[in-house]
Amino acid sequence: MKQTIALIGNPIAGGAAARKIEKAAKIIKNRGFDIRSMLTEKKGDAESFAKEISRSKSQITDPRSLPLIIAAGGDGTYNEVINGIAGTDIPMAILPLGTTNVLAKELNISEDVDKAVDIALSGNSHKVCLGRITLSITRYFLLMAGIGYDGETVYRVNTKIKKYSGKGAYMWSGIKTLLSWNPDKLTFNIDGKVFEGYSAIICNASKYAGNFTAAPDAQLKEPSLYAFIMQGKRRSDMVRYVSGIIAKRHLKFSDITYLQAKNIEIKGNAHIQIDGDYLGKTPARIEIVPNALRLVY
Repeated sequence: MKQTIALIGNPIAGGAAARKIEKAAKIIKNRGFDIRSMLTEKKGDAESFAKEISRSKSQITDPRSLPLIIAAGGDGTYNEVINGIAGTDIPMAILPLGTTNVLAKELNISEDVDKAVDIALSGNSHKVCLGRITLSITRYFLLMAGIGYDGETVYRVNTKIKKYSGKGAYMWSGIKTLLSWNPDKLTFNIDGKVFEGYSAIICNASKYAGNFTAAPDAQLKEPSLYAFIMQGKRRSDMVRYVSGIIAKRHLKFSDITYLQAKNIEIKGNAHIQIDGDYLGKTPARIEIVPNALRLVY
């Protein structure tokens, strides 16, 4: 029996995304696979498609016949898919089409369609860990949760500007957020120890905001998160933190707390983003979920 490929694609993820998804489908079909293309039209569609595939898993008796999901889009698309299949044996590969493609950079997957599809079809399956965050809802994340400045920047992103300028929308939102930055203090209970700060990035992967490295020790296969807590509240502090990440010297700052974590409780009032998409506000609880996803790369 030929393996079925479910190509879950976001046709407006980035430049020429629809054309790239169509090209990927032709490559997959020419390689002898059965393919089912599922194109999103609105937020939540990718998760719904993934859940549909997950439900159909119960009818498959041979594990070798499980469908492979290729998520074609950006980090937000991948996040939706993992929230549809987390805890199952259904494997996911990616076709990077998004604005920043942080996961692709983490896995060293090319944005070239031919190369990315080849990795999806011939790569190895790896069990990786996921972060799980609970507010009024519970969601999984693959890359990071941004609390405070990071979350507010994503909250303020203008979707119309994002559609046409991509990264420019985040940069403009970051500037606007900085100009009005006046955060409340947050409390972080990390594995029983209490820390304070005004912003944080909780990392499951090392890459952040493109090809920058926020948590150099974080690895997707490791059952631990890494908390990067910023203790300064001034605008100048935030500029210094951002510059430090760009220059790879942020972990040397005396007003940074950086540590390994498995369970984190956050109290206070701040916006939250996960994997580049807005989620909600604190308080929140975050935990690591070992071996929660089969990722192909």
